[in-house]
Amino acid sequence: MDLDRVGRAVRALRHRRGWRQADLAAAARVSRSVVARIEGGESRAIAVGVIDRVVSAVGGTLDVLLRYQGEALDRLLDEGHARLVEAVVGRLRAYGWEVAVEVTFSRYGERGSIDILAWHPPTRALAVFEVKSVTPDMQAMLAGLDRKVRLAPAIAHERGWEPGSVARILVLGDTTTNRRRLARFAGLVDAVLPAGTWDVRHWLEHPTAPGVAGVWFLAHDRTTGRTGGGRHRVRAAGTGPRRRVASDSVT
Repeated sequence: MDLDRVGRAVRALRHRRGWRQADLAAAARVSRSVVARIEGGESRAIAVGVIDRVVSAVGGTLDVLLRYQGEALDRLLDEGHARLVEAVVGRLRAYGWEVAVEVTFSRYGERGSIDILAWHPPTRALAVFEVKSVTPDMQAMLAGLDRKVRLAPAIAHERGWEPGSVARILVLGDTTTNRRRLARFAGLVDAVLPAGTWDVRHWLEHPTAPGVAGVWFLAHDRTTGRTGGGRHRVRAAGTGPRRRVASDSVT
């Protein structure tokens, strides 16, 4: 995060609104000296959450970019995603599913890619998988997943698959951070993806209509390159229904 640039942007947006520093401070619920330090690029000792409040008060959005040895971090994240995809594909094939990976589509002006599209011929079940090694922007991800599920029957038809039901499954790397972030959106997630790991696994083994909608946690051992780890159950925070979100292990 370029603090000098953030400061200049805050000052420009404040002037655009015709505000004094005191006005911005009141809107962001901080002291005027905090606003002055941010605008002066002297905000290293100020919590990111406070800076975000000030930026939001003038109508901006704060983006924090983490870098590590150039593109090394991107490769690391891509590697984690690829291993999760590989683990899911292996399990699906063992259950008798036909699998397509990175299925791109362009229909009616809507473009995108489905991480995994799976077809179960005996039951005519179709499953759309969104695979994330780290928890994404949940609202944006759910909106994107809903769009993919809506288009999935037509995409499947192009492959000769005629689904009788469509499942939507979010696959997440099983980390404490991912579980904590998911718990923050428990009410939203429970409404859209109410099933947990155990229920998702059970449905994939024995698909029935309607298709399942849920979250599948996959544990992963980064040092060995294999998925693994023990099973445990946790209760997602919030007021939604009780979720069975046991960690899954793939050997």
